[in-house]
Amino acid sequence: MFDLIDLTIVPTFLLVFARMLAFLITLPLFSYRTIPVPFKVGFSFFLAWVMFYTVDPAVINVDEMYLFLLLKEALVGLLIGLIAFIILSAVQVAGGFIDFQMGFAIANVVDPQTGAQSPLTGQYFYIFALLFLLSVNGHHLLIDGIFNSYQFIPIDAFIPFHDGSIVDFVIEVFNYMFLIAFQMAIPIVGCLFLVDVALGMIARTVPQVNVFVVGLPLKILVSFVVILLFLSLYIVLVEGLFQTMFQTMRGLMQLFGGA
Repeated sequence: MFDLIDLTIVPTFLLVFARMLAFLITLPLFSYRTIPVPFKVGFSFFLAWVMFYTVDPAVINVDEMYLFLLLKEALVGLLIGLIAFIILSAVQVAGGFIDFQMGFAIANVVDPQTGAQSPLTGQYFYIFALLFLLSVNGHHLLIDGIFNSYQFIPIDAFIPFHDGSIVDFVIEVFNYMFLIAFQMAIPIVGCLFLVDVALGMIARTVPQVNVFVVGLPLKILVSFVVILLFLSLYIVLVEGLFQTMFQTMRGLMQLFGGA
């Protein structure tokens, strides 16, 4: 059986498999704990097997530098998937802003997908974002992104960390993620701020009204109405968020490739 297998391609295949497996560990939708680990490993194996015949068939020798190449491939996959997860986390950050104004900040729920606590509104928006990602075949584009990564980052090349461009790029991505989250949250947060102003005026003009009792249910009601009205705007923002995510992944791969 071993005579039918060209053992010289095994080190190269392991490098492709390491990048693919690390990519699926941090990628949104594929990295959730509800997906069985054997499925992740098997899916990564078959995707790596398909991609192996499309990348540059360079013969990699197992020497003292092979371990560093293996670590580099795992690092590339982790960071590309992580940068996509950071951009998509803007949805939950926006939900956190909204929950703070609604009064739901102390009512976080445990996300069964990640095992972390997430805001109620953020989790609601996040489910919509994932469903929209699946409806437009965005998961295919994510896999296509790791496929195109070999055009920017050859399998036998190392990442140039000598300049600070990669660190600066990640910092800019963090800043832009919070900016997107603020844009998503500002319609609801702005309306709730007007409700607070109205309640303050009522408290000054009609002291008999207990605004602390009336305010919380009123803000929750106004939040639900505004979310319903601005849901179409939210879908447009999520579409722009996906475009930003794909552009960010491409920009990071270009920096990894030294472009």
